[in-house]
Amino acid sequence: MEHPVLNRRQEQLVALVRQLGYAEVDGLATQFDVTQQTIRRDLMLLCEAGLLRRYHGGVSLPSSVENTAYATRKSLQAEQKRRIAREVATHVPDHSSLFINLGTTNEDVAAALMHKQGLRVITNNLNVAVLMSANPSFEVIVAGGMVRARDQGVTGQPTIDLVRQFTVDFGIIGISGIELDGTLLDFDFQEVRVAQAIVEHSRQVLLAADASKIGRNALCRLGPIALVDDWFTDRAPPDVLAEVLAAGKTRVHVVGD
Repeated sequence: MEHPVLNRRQEQLVALVRQLGYAEVDGLATQFDVTQQTIRRDLMLLCEAGLLRRYHGGVSLPSSVENTAYATRKSLQAEQKRRIAREVATHVPDHSSLFINLGTTNEDVAAALMHKQGLRVITNNLNVAVLMSANPSFEVIVAGGMVRARDQGVTGQPTIDLVRQFTVDFGIIGISGIELDGTLLDFDFQEVRVAQAIVEHSRQVLLAADASKIGRNALCRLGPIALVDDWFTDRAPPDVLAEVLAAGKTRVHVVGD
């Protein structure tokens, strides 16, 4: 299913299953004070969208080895992502140099930066490259490598080699999952290697990730969130994660409605 539009209950349902790991239909109906028929309709939509996995009598998290489809991710948390992107853009001055890697939130960040002047952008995201090249004051460098058909992301050793030729003012990264101990997770090992190189070669690392990423499963470990200088999100992290962020001196910017 492409471009599902989730209501508030459905978003909360996904968040609850992420917290519990598994939930039964009866319990979800009681939790949200709706009929089982309503919950079953919600679950059908969420499972078809790849956000949950259906089992007999209940649901669990989807696979930790396969990400949600790009078209689906593009539409989920769309307004939150745009608010996050606008806030990130306020921290990037004109005539800055920056990396922008893969992810739908980062594509919103690229759009939010279009009013800037004189940016020097290195990216492995072809969607970002096409968009930002429309500003004649920008210099956009595209990393070489293997292009992923599903989202026009570029990965591989040539991508890493190009990233390592630069040291930029800002590395803007996205992520698929954040564990409560602060571990940053993603689905693609090659994508993680590129992100690690970006972190290593950026003077300041900015993470753009909405709160739905907290507790989300993914296979590959990028590193601790202490690698991030500033995290831009839409909701305050839970206390246990907030303690990790404070210990690692990662600043959190919560963008409200």
